[in-house]
Amino acid sequence: MKQRRGARLLAGTLVAAITATMTACGSDDSKDSGPTGATTTAAAGSASNLAEVCPSTIVWQTGWVPQAEHGPIYQMLAGGVDINAGKKRVTGRLVDGGIDTGVKLEVRAGGPAIGFSSVSAQMYLDKDILIGGINTDEAIENSAKQPTVGIAAPDQLSPLMIFWDPEKHSDWKTIADVGKTDSKVLYFDGTTYMAYLIGGGVLKKSQVDGGFDGSPSTFVAGGGEYAQQGYATQDPYLYEHDVAQYKKPIKYQLVNDLGYKIYPDQVSVRAEDVTAKASCLKRLVPVIQRAAVAYHENSAKANKLILDLGVYNIGAPQSEGLIKFGSEQSKSIGMLANAPDGAVGSFDTARVQKLIDIDVPIFAAAKKVTKPGLKADDIVTNRFIDPSINID
Repeated sequence: MKQRRGARLLAGTLVAAITATMTACGSDDSKDSGPTGATTTAAAGSASNLAEVCPSTIVWQTGWVPQAEHGPIYQMLAGGVDINAGKKRVTGRLVDGGIDTGVKLEVRAGGPAIGFSSVSAQMYLDKDILIGGINTDEAIENSAKQPTVGIAAPDQLSPLMIFWDPEKHSDWKTIADVGKTDSKVLYFDGTTYMAYLIGGGVLKKSQVDGGFDGSPSTFVAGGGEYAQQGYATQDPYLYEHDVAQYKKPIKYQLVNDLGYKIYPDQVSVRAEDVTAKASCLKRLVPVIQRAAVAYHENSAKANKLILDLGVYNIGAPQSEGLIKFGSEQSKSIGMLANAPDGAVGSFDTARVQKLIDIDVPIFAAAKKVTKPGLKADDIVTNRFIDPSINID
């Protein structure tokens, strides 16, 4: 299954308020975004020195276009960078706070930038990619043929939601309330969470419509009659402020609330690299953890870079207000947060195993082969997590 971020792809058709602020750039020419954020170079043998143990350039494949959900990644580039709009990637010194780690970080856009291919597929197609952002259910689905292991989870819950017009449906408080009616629910066909909601009796198979194309046009044209898939870090702001033909608040419930608890964009490597790249990952993962803490504390520099990456001209335009909303919302809904054990980025393996138990039968029914006897330790590890790093 592909990373299902397409709900934002066509939203730009109705987002006139932001389109004018974005500058499209279709060439392969790079542009410099300013001075680096590093003030010193990592000492030999230090925790911030990645040059001794990692590739000279760490390539990170994201699952979608640049957005606030990827803030901790761009936090490590919160300084001078080269933006290649043609190839939809940005490269710069990988910094750990004010320390230059001695290597570069190249962040590649996903979704429409890679033809909606899954991140797992990209990682096995291009071995230059060390890190990928992979949803837990994608890791389960591809566990047999393209196995990956999550090494950190700065985001502790998914912003995936079902939303509706509260004026049209004042009696809807939850997704289950939607399921008590015959109202249509628009979503992307093939997404695993919907099979879970139908199987659990929350929604009826007869009411869900997998023909959602990513545009807000159907929802708007229907006068808010339908419920629709969306993301809590994006759509509440978009529909109230940037979708010109709507501009009203929406109400929603997270799918996470109903027990489908994926880790979105978990920081992942190919399964073989857990051992082969262990010396690098031992130092890199705490750097990622510290970046998550730094972004939580002050997102301004990374958000500015995300805004600059609008020159990619893919997906719905990201306005300054939308990016700021996304970074604040990620904190308010408990997405960018400490794990239950108190550390940033660690996995709850019992939670992962429960998701495996949910998803394996769903994939089997769809004739998709997963790794026999799949266990949480096959797809996530806390081996490289520094338990002392946390959000105050």
